[in-house]
Amino acid sequence: MYPNLYYAFRDLFGIEIPVFKILQTFGFFVAVAFLAGAYVLTKELKRREQLGWLKPVSQTVLTGGPATTSEYISNGILGFLLGWKGLGLILNWDKVSQNFQGFILSAEGSFLGGLAVAAILVFLKYNSAKKGSVAKKETVNIWPHQRVPDIIVMAAIAGLLGAKVFHNLENWNDFVQDPIGSLLSFSGLTFYGGLIVATVVILRYARKRQISIKHLIDSAAPALMLAYAIGRMGCQFAGDGDWGIYNSAYITDTTGHVVQVQPSEFNNAVQRNIAFFQQQYSDTAHIPHAAFAKPAALSFLPDWFFASGYAHNVVNEGVPMPGCDGPYCRVLPVGVYPTPLYEILACLVLTGVLWAIRKKIIVPGVIFGVYLVLNGLERFFVEKIRVNTKYDIFGFHPTQAEIISFLMVVGGIIWIWYCRKKNTAVATAS
Repeated sequence: MYPNLYYAFRDLFGIEIPVFKILQTFGFFVAVAFLAGAYVLTKELKRREQLGWLKPVSQTVLTGGPATTSEYISNGILGFLLGWKGLGLILNWDKVSQNFQGFILSAEGSFLGGLAVAAILVFLKYNSAKKGSVAKKETVNIWPHQRVPDIIVMAAIAGLLGAKVFHNLENWNDFVQDPIGSLLSFSGLTFYGGLIVATVVILRYARKRQISIKHLIDSAAPALMLAYAIGRMGCQFAGDGDWGIYNSAYITDTTGHVVQVQPSEFNNAVQRNIAFFQQQYSDTAHIPHAAFAKPAALSFLPDWFFASGYAHNVVNEGVPMPGCDGPYCRVLPVGVYPTPLYEILACLVLTGVLWAIRKKIIVPGVIFGVYLVLNGLERFFVEKIRVNTKYDIFGFHPTQAEIISFLMVVGGIIWIWYCRKKNTAVATAS
């Protein structure tokens, strides 16, 4: 696993770039996911605009004139933060490089550096403003694809907040023990929480900007599926704890690789590492696991496709690795199902499906309904071998993701029916 890009470049290319220690692998893939999603969304919106399904909206903008007080204030705040943390990072590099997240969330930094950069940005804003020019109003046409940067920023902010809130609701006991740490931690995100909150925010924005909601969500369907697949790459390569239950057909050797064993060896591995398992489970006699050895028909696949010890994982979960010296030197003693890998493959295929049908289905809203069904089914079945908190509802024990994915499938089917019925009614009336 590669906790940050420094380890990735060192292991893959033999190149050591110390500054890459501040670039977390998971965060890198999340950023790539948003950029890829923005590209696909823009491309599909442009296609629908060319077909005449989406129209521009006239908007009055103010040009010229001096900078406003709010612009000076925002530049000053941005400059202070950049200088405060930026110069602090440079002056304390040895310490910061070992725990970049801790430094960002701390009160450490360069106060004078913050004031200096704030002053510079305020001056640049003053110098670039058209002082003396007369402010005037202009009417311009803005197409939906030109709104994509705003949509992506809102999706990022609302999505991350929603993902954090839903994760803490799902892991309430951990949250109440350390609420501040849970809220400020960069780990612990629930995709569906982010999807729900971001959807609400973006739909309100679309309605306000007079963008056809059905065409917008149809355009977003393949982008969402692709972004999810790329985001899961971050989970897989960083080893962020978002993995499956133990595959008791494999244990981890001293080098961090998994080796196939008899299922009975699982209990022996538990006893050898009882301190670790007792930290994870109150009852070590009921550790979630399922044995599945690589079938002969799939012998061409590597063992890590079926089980992974997630050596050097970013959350430092597992037992110490012999001979390893550094901040990320732990490995799971028993291999777990690499569920992020399965979701990457599934969602890349489903992205292709959505991209292939987008020109064939012309009823507005239906493609998004298909996305809900496909994404819900994919997550519902993967959830069967994932580690998550289970609820007790009338004798059933679903996870939060299973509940939401089930509702997505049902909601998607109902939404497809509604869109098709409404489209038929409009066609008949016309």
